[in-house]
Amino acid sequence: MLIGFAVPVSGGWSTPANQVLIAQQAEELGYHSIWTLQRLLNPAGSADPTYRAVPDPLVTLAYLAGRTDRVRLGVAVLNMPFFSPALLAKQAATLDHVTAGRLDLGLGLGWMPEEFAAVGAPMERRGERAEEFLAALRSLWTEEVSRFRGEFYDLPPVIMEPKPLQSPGPPILLGGTAEPALRRAGRLAAGWVSSSRADPATLGRSVGIVREAAERAGRDPSALRFVCRAAVRVREAARRDRRPLTGSHDEIRADFEDIAAQGVTELFVDLNFDPELTGPEADPWDSMFRAREALQAFAPDA
Repeated sequence: MLIGFAVPVSGGWSTPANQVLIAQQAEELGYHSIWTLQRLLNPAGSADPTYRAVPDPLVTLAYLAGRTDRVRLGVAVLNMPFFSPALLAKQAATLDHVTAGRLDLGLGLGWMPEEFAAVGAPMERRGERAEEFLAALRSLWTEEVSRFRGEFYDLPPVIMEPKPLQSPGPPILLGGTAEPALRRAGRLAAGWVSSSRADPATLGRSVGIVREAAERAGRDPSALRFVCRAAVRVREAARRDRRPLTGSHDEIRADFEDIAAQGVTELFVDLNFDPELTGPEADPWDSMFRAREALQAFAPDA
């Protein structure tokens, strides 16, 4: 199982300088990938501190592309309803060139009503819209003259250049937990990426649904990627109420083995969901100290 690491993207520690430090150290330690996330807006007055000061993920990846050489750069996930296919096709193709073909593009449907209202997008029939979105996106990436006509999206004959550096485009990893979303990933994507709220003990069920859908669609399930966003919380060891991915470095590394046994091919450590590192009371210097300790502890060759 390949191991990645999420850069600071939520809370007081999510500064460009800290992102570069983590990205470069991850590359030096042999991590396969580094990751960002998207949170466009938060509802006013929300008591949930999970998403604070979240920068734009594509701009962040473009910046990190210029400060790294080998590590892959991923976003998990961009919400398709917040884009038009043409806009995202152009941004992703450009970023693929900026990263020298290192981009992994996670896409999802979104879930926060306030964000949908703010961008003027409907929440209804997101699944059907996503299928058309992907078809239009791939048309723009792969066809010399793109044409697409659907219920939700319409492309007149157009030319989009430059095409992505990776062929037929950056790998698309679809998010989602509902069975229709999992089956969509199996039919249409390069793989699936789990959410921060997924139960690490039941990832194998989701992997199985994606693989079955791929096989039914005539695709090779063994070619798919299965990426776990590991929402890690480092705590003292041997707590009786310990949950997977929460505990000491050694306990969490053992959890990685259980996750790999469920058919997951890649995992990235994400500390952005630990309130001790990202909450309003967190000290950014302490958060970085703990993150650098985790980078060493979870390094692929550690």
